[in-house]
Amino acid sequence: MNLVITVIQVLCSLVLVAIVMLQSGKSAGLSGAISGMADTFLSKNKAKTMDAKLAKATKWVAILWVILTLALCVIQ
Repeated sequence: MNLVITVIQVLCSLVLVAIVMLQSGKSAGLSGAISGMADTFLSKNKAKTMDAKLAKATKWVAILWVILTLALCVIQ
């Protein structure tokens, strides 16, 4: 059981790293707000973009990783 959870946790860690690396940077946040890009059509539909889906996936994979880590601590 311990080995199975460890393998799943390692795979979860690799997926988490990949998801984080696929996300675009947020460095244009303040400069975009100053130049008026904050009110564009694309910013209003933020929930449907690929970055929003990746952010949601990051949260769920991170929660799964924490649960697996806690399970491993309890088992040992």
